[in-house]
Formats: sequence, structure tokens, C-alpha cells
Amino acid sequence: MVKARLLRLWLAVGFAATILIIIVYWDSVGTAHFYLHTALSRPHLPGLPPTPGRAGDRGLTTDLDEFLDKLLSSGMKQKPERPRPPASTRPMPGKLEENVRGYDWSAHDAKQGVDQGRLQAERRRVLREFCANSSLVFPTKERSFDDIPNHELNHLIVDDRHGAIYCYVPKAACTNWKRVMIVLSESLLRQGAPYRNPLDIPREHVHNSSTHLTFNKFWRRYGKFSRHLMKVKLKKYTKFLFVRDPFVRLISAFRSKFELENEEFYRKFAVPMLRMYSNHTRLPASVSEAFGAGLRVSFANFIQYLLDPHTETLAPFNEHWRQVYRLCHPCQIDYDFVGKLETLDEDAAQLLRLLKVDQLLHFPPSYRNRTASSWEEDWFAKIPLAWRQQLYKLYEADFVLFGYPKPENLLRD
Repeated sequence: MVKARLLRLWLAVGFAATILIIIVYWDSVGTAHFYLHTALSRPHLPGLPPTPGRAGDRGLTTDLDEFLDKLLSSGMKQKPERPRPPASTRPMPGKLEENVRGYDWSAHDAKQGVDQGRLQAERRRVLREFCANSSLVFPTKERSFDDIPNHELNHLIVDDRHGAIYCYVPKAACTNWKRVMIVLSESLLRQGAPYRNPLDIPREHVHNSSTHLTFNKFWRRYGKFSRHLMKVKLKKYTKFLFVRDPFVRLISAFRSKFELENEEFYRKFAVPMLRMYSNHTRLPASVSEAFGAGLRVSFANFIQYLLDPHTETLAPFNEHWRQVYRLCHPCQIDYDFVGKLETLDEDAAQLLRLLKVDQLLHFPPSYRNRTASSWEEDWFAKIPLAWRQQLYKLYEADFVLFGYPKPENLLRD
């Protein structure tokens, strides 16, 4: 009897050791290094219950979860924090890009007097309540985390060094938050050394998917253990995202992708829009020729494209105008921090303190797109009322989940 118990014990230890060896062998940037730079026993606000796994896997996953929990939260030596880096020479955009994108590289101090803890609790409460509220219906709301296809997890960037997971939303300060994640994770080197200042990182590297470790890459690294390891990290790490008023985000996306010369977006999106909604049959091969001939997508063309039921039969919405609930799965992932572009300075300062990296780096001086909420009426003035109402229904979940008021002034005569 004793021998049988010893045999089972050795088999369990051997199994755990095998898993550990696989993780160490496959992971070149993640937890395999075993040098998390932060204690993962961070304060965790109460949230949604974890998604249950399949019944047949419960015994295995419970043991594995306990093993990985102990491994991730065991006493690991912290490297001394680097001093706060000096200000960097900022990248210089062209004059047209400056005008459309609306760069503002001046420093902005976070406003004082706002109870950030109470603000975050309220944002998370609204999110949880509407995820549980049956009156709000939208696609994918009721599925579990296990039901999310792997390719839809590509916006979740992982920093194992500081225990952070960031879901990036294009047109909501994602370029600079990606820069911050690169500095924290040390995922990109320059002359053999990691970047220390976010603004030193060239824009072309920031948006290169190979620069970041994202959830959709876990399958290649961990095989059948990937989904379970994601859940362990979601449980232990600080999860955050930044959002923006949905209609203002659409205006910003239109301005940056169709008012600037962008060859990729011209060929992939502008050409079909001009053919379908402006009846142009012969279009120039390049965006510069099209702009020179005065052929540009109008904002009305863009709205028609979004509302056209055939659009997504060809391909899902591009990430720049895809709904946030489809990018970040807020009803399946219990986010610890919900930031907003409208309160970027205050939220960024609070988040860096929460991650305990506020002495390590600054959030880059605000990249401010001048697309303002006050512009909505001007942009939508020539858009038919029926289209505006349909567009609201298309993005209603983002408005409601993240506490943005319904734009009544745009939805009535």
C-alpha cells in the first residue's frame, strides 16, 4: 500500500517536472526565465467568477493550476529598478501628418483631486453589471473564454516581467502603450540592449506583431497547455485596456487612414469603397495618384461601408474600427483597470503606480489626436439620420459597457 502511494507521488512529481521542462524549453521570453520583476500577489479587486473548464479536465487542471500558482508566486529575486530615464528626442512627423493626427508632445501633468480608486471601481462595476444584464444583447456576449478562437486573442499583450496584460485598442493611445509594454518586457533590443525610453522606439517596430508576446502565440509555445496557462496569467496578472468614445474613435480612424496617403488602406479599403459607393470604375493604382486626381473616400462612404451587411461576409472589420468588445472580450476577461483616452494623463499615472513602475518610466508625453467630441455634430451633419441610428446600434455595446453616454443629439431630428 505504501509503495503504491509512493509510486503515485513520484508519477505526479515526474508529470509536473515534465510540464516545467516543456515550458522552459518552449518559452524564450515568458515565465520560463523565472525572473518576474514584481510580486504577483497584487491587490485584486473582486470581479467576475472564473470561467469553468471542462469536467474531464478538472482534476488535471487543478493540480497544474496549484503547481503553476506556487511557481509564479514563489519568492523570486527582484532586479533593482532602473532610474527614471531622461527625456528623449521625440520623433518628428510631417506637417500634414501633424495636422491630421494632432501630435502634442508637451508634458501634461495628471489632474489632482480625482479619486482614482473610486473611479476605477465605478468603471468596473458598470462593465460587470452590463455583462450580466440580459437586456444588453450583442454577439459573443454569452460565450466563455474557452470559446474565444485563438486568432481573436491577438490583441492581448503579455509582460511576464511585471505581471501585466494589455489589450490594445487602436485609436485609443495604443501606440504609446505598446511602447511602454516594450520597455517593461524588454522585448526589443537596440545594439544589444533593451530600450529604456518609450519614445526612442521607432513607430514601425511598435506595430510589428513579432515585437510583442500575445495570447494567440501561446499555442505554438505551450501546445495543449496554452489555454490553461492563459487562465493562470489572467488570474495572477494586472489586466488593463484603454478605450475611447466609439463615434470619436471612428472619426479618428477615418482621418488617419483615409485623409493621409496610406497605400495599404487605399488598395484594401478605399478602392472598394469608391467603386461600391461612389460609382468610380477606373481608379488610379496608387494613393498618391488618387489624391492628385481628387479621388478620396468621403466620411459618408466610410459609414456606408460599416453599415453594409456584405462587408463582414468578406472579412472581419479592420482593427481600427472593430468594436472594443470584439477586440478585448470584456465579458470574458475581468479587467483590473479600465482607462479612457478622455482622462489619459490621470489614468496613465494611476496605472503605472498600480504596476509599481512609476519610478521606472513615464507614460510618453501625450499623443493627442485633435479629434474631439465637440466635432461629432460637424462630422455627422451630412450623414442621414437613419444611418446614424444604425451606426449607434452597431457600436451600442461599446457605448454601454464603457459608460459613454448615448449621443442623443445625433440620433434625433
